[in-house]
Amino acid sequence: MQLPHRKPPQFSEVETDPLMTQDKFDSLTKKLAGLYAGRPAVANEVHRLAQNGDFSENAEYQAAKGKLRGINFNIEKLEYQLSHAQIIKNGNISDVSIGHTVTVLVGGLAERTYTILGSAETNPTAGIISHTSPIGAALLGARVGDEVKINLPDRVLEMKILEIK
Repeated sequence: MQLPHRKPPQFSEVETDPLMTQDKFDSLTKKLAGLYAGRPAVANEVHRLAQNGDFSENAEYQAAKGKLRGINFNIEKLEYQLSHAQIIKNGNISDVSIGHTVTVLVGGLAERTYTILGSAETNPTAGIISHTSPIGAALLGARVGDEVKINLPDRVLEMKILEIK
């Protein structure tokens, strides 16, 4: 039997971004509560199926055990994420920082509005970008009226900051 080739943990474990809004924190807390509420039923099912004897040929037991492992993994992951969370606070709007909504003029042609948040909440189609994205990183620290140049692989994008909220 050949063992599967697995990547070392430093390549397979992705560090989560601790920055999040209060809404995201509340939604993760609610999700964690739901996992805790559903775990006893799955654990009871595993216990009930374990009574059937031979574990190696008990497919229902293996499936229930896998489901319980998945729930436990998700609980552990959410607990870690919530315990290390840093809530984004909107403070001084004189310069762009995480949590701000920025209106920019792109290339002198089109206005765009971006909200800069942590990477766990990004939705580029809705204008929510990460502080680690090229645009988000370039906008951080800039002020109204500043022109920011963003080096993309195929071109340089110029933006002028019109408004910070």
